[in-house]
Amino acid sequence: MARRKIQVTDGVAAVRQWAADPKGVGRSVRATAVRYSLEELAVLAPGRSVEVRVPPYGATQIIEGTTHTRGTPPSVVETDAATWLALVTGQQTWDTAVAEGTVQASGQRTNLSEFFPLVKLERG
Repeated sequence: MARRKIQVTDGVAAVRQWAADPKGVGRSVRATAVRYSLEELAVLAPGRSVEVRVPPYGATQIIEGTTHTRGTPPSVVETDAATWLALVTGQQTWDTAVAEGTVQASGQRTNLSEFFPLVKLERG
């Protein structure tokens, strides 16, 4: 398993901070939230058959199967940071994001709905 670059407590805190004020958080908080959640997804779904991209913050490869090493992988999921973090926190569903075109998913095993939400938000 790959070593984490972002501590879980720091990552969860960044995701929760983003969720509390999506438009008001700074770039560093948004970047930490995205990068942490991509790391978390890679822990939950290890492998290298699907590439998940959230430009400009990061990308990861997940799900066991055909290994991809060069060029554009055959299975790609790409979205923006706001949509990604809305999925991560359960503020948006996978099906809605795909239907609205804010998530582009092509190739096999690119329905990632089972992995969301990745971070449970405290309800108060």
